[in-house]
Amino acid sequence: MQNKIDQVTAAVLKKITPTKKERFKIEAIAKKLEAKVASASGEHGVKAQVRVEGSVAKDTWISGEPDIDIFMQLPTTMPRESLGKIGLKIARKATHGSKQIERFAEHPYLEAFVEGTRVNIVPCYATKPGIWLSATDRTPFHTDYIKNHLSSQMQNQVRLLKKFMKGIDVYGAEIKIGGFSGYLCELLILHYKSFLNTLRAFADYKHQLIIDIEEHYKNRETELRLLFKEPLVIIDPVDKARNVASAVRPQRLYTFKAAARHFLEAPNYSFFYPRMTVPLSAKKLEETLKKRGSSLIFVAFAKVKAVPDVLWGQLYKTLRSLDRLLEFNDFRILRSSAWSDEDNLNIFAIELEQALLPPIKKHLGPPLEKTEECKQFIAKYLNNPLVVCGPYVDEGRWITDIKRRHVNAADLLNAKLEDGGRSAGVADQISHVLKKDFKILVNEEIVEIYRRNHEFAVFLTEFLSGKPKWLEPTKA
Repeated sequence: MQNKIDQVTAAVLKKITPTKKERFKIEAIAKKLEAKVASASGEHGVKAQVRVEGSVAKDTWISGEPDIDIFMQLPTTMPRESLGKIGLKIARKATHGSKQIERFAEHPYLEAFVEGTRVNIVPCYATKPGIWLSATDRTPFHTDYIKNHLSSQMQNQVRLLKKFMKGIDVYGAEIKIGGFSGYLCELLILHYKSFLNTLRAFADYKHQLIIDIEEHYKNRETELRLLFKEPLVIIDPVDKARNVASAVRPQRLYTFKAAARHFLEAPNYSFFYPRMTVPLSAKKLEETLKKRGSSLIFVAFAKVKAVPDVLWGQLYKTLRSLDRLLEFNDFRILRSSAWSDEDNLNIFAIELEQALLPPIKKHLGPPLEKTEECKQFIAKYLNNPLVVCGPYVDEGRWITDIKRRHVNAADLLNAKLEDGGRSAGVADQISHVLKKDFKILVNEEIVEIYRRNHEFAVFLTEFLSGKPKWLEPTKA
């Protein structure tokens, strides 16, 4: 088995290590942008220290997938509310003529595409360690720490870990993904020394994993566990109060655990290079939905005016609320997910055991030993118009057979969302859109949207399958 693992990782590493020509190109673009940002800062009357950060600066980037991060360290005298605004103005000037997308972390920053390469231009404060005025202030210190501690051999191990995480869809700390950041990958390799050691550690992961590379909490482990409750805790070497893994959602952590275990047992290229999803034909989709036996409810609505990170936060918050609403009304959810083109179309997909419930249900009251609760139960249901039968005693407790308020999941969602759904927990910006218009679609009613939108078709095909791509071996 070890021979197969070595064969796979060696072949992958050969593909993902940047060539000299590629390095020269990316380094040239980075230097040019560094100069342009410095120049644009001066034109706006801002004194800025401009640096290349991220994977390019640390040489942990993957061939064919370079991301250049340019940070401008601005004076601490600049008001907090001005940091993002001024940073955006400078970034737009420096990348004039390129495709530009406004992003948002703790504050706005600019993503641009320069000579076919993705570039992030991010403002932060020129501050000292521990005196953080914004979340991005730590990044230059992260870069310096990794450059000072990561060997060239470890850099290649980081590349393998990143490629593996991308292949199993757990890479990226942005809200949409909720996965592992590049810096987190670097710290894991720094701690475990290799890609395979990292996989072995997570394959054996139990309830909580804590890593404190700089031993900030040496002999204070009890305090450490009280301060950090997350299932994965990686103490930031440059900030002992921060868990680098705090953005990792449990689903991504457990997916990584499962994939690590499976790779060690059955190494394959599919972990690094998953097959492309070919969407079902519209006709096949209809057949699949009819035969599936469950009920799929879709909530479709138009553009939400928010940058992607804010949008996805709003989508996930709203989806959790809709799940709770349905479950509270006795609809059993199999799976649910959100999809967005981040522009004009957003869709919630919720799969239920059944979308139509019987009109009557058994409602359990208190056991007879609880005298006061029994009195309250009888008072509430004795002449209640929703009661079909009871109250009556059965197996030592009071019970009623009662009419359900909602028997149709689609009707329930329509009723709760027609005013924007704020009372149902819908996020504010999505609520504004729902007030104007939305559609509830059941099963095959989604086919028209599916037929028109390839990316949604890919999403729904994968949602219906549910199976990780890495369970299907592929050749190199």
